[in-house]
Amino acid sequence: MNAVFDFTRHRILVSGASSGIGREIALQLIASGAQVFALGRDAQALAELGCHTLCVDVADSAAVDNALQGVPPLHGLVNCAGISRLEPAAAISAEAFDQVMTVNARAAAQVASRVAARMIEAHIAGSIVNVSSQASLVALDDHLGYCASKAALDAITRVQCAEWGRFGIRVNSVNPTVTLTPMAAMAWSDPAKRDPALAAIPLGRFAQPAEVALPVLFLLSDAASMISGVSLPIDGGYTSR
Repeated sequence: MNAVFDFTRHRILVSGASSGIGREIALQLIASGAQVFALGRDAQALAELGCHTLCVDVADSAAVDNALQGVPPLHGLVNCAGISRLEPAAAISAEAFDQVMTVNARAAAQVASRVAARMIEAHIAGSIVNVSSQASLVALDDHLGYCASKAALDAITRVQCAEWGRFGIRVNSVNPTVTLTPMAAMAWSDPAKRDPALAAIPLGRFAQPAEVALPVLFLLSDAASMISGVSLPIDGGYTSR
């Protein structure tokens, strides 16, 4: 894929950078010259990125605030930390629902709040990208908590856009379909599960991690200087139907 971005002298925080889409975004940003601050729970995986690291569980609000105090004002943020707990709608548990909402919605709002406050203080017209999901836009069986958390993240994105636009801060979300990280490739290897999902995607395939990471870099870049408040599906057309 040929897409070139230059983030030299840009400080960008990526949460959920230990694995999956977050890791790919961090790697793409590093390759584009950014000074990356990688936040996640796996210290060894973070160290392998070769950038600044913050080993913290985003569900621990006090630990998040403490970790962010040592980070200088940023030019960009990618909120990619997320979890899923699958339960049928007729049997949801308070514990699973609260855990998913805490990580996917509350923690993302908290991290962005602290980062944006420092941007405003430093007069930095930054860019924030929240990694949501196609699950915020459509109903997926057994994903009630996950769908609700990602819909909340899209709503959070719009409010942040409205409040912080006056300071030149842009806020957008991206909404990927199934993305073939190593863990997802294994989870979707069963044809009985994979084939119906693929049949619902007009392009007929799942996304590769770089196909999510590069649109995120676009939204972080000056090429997207008039784009804010958008929830961008990266789904091969899944949500067009």
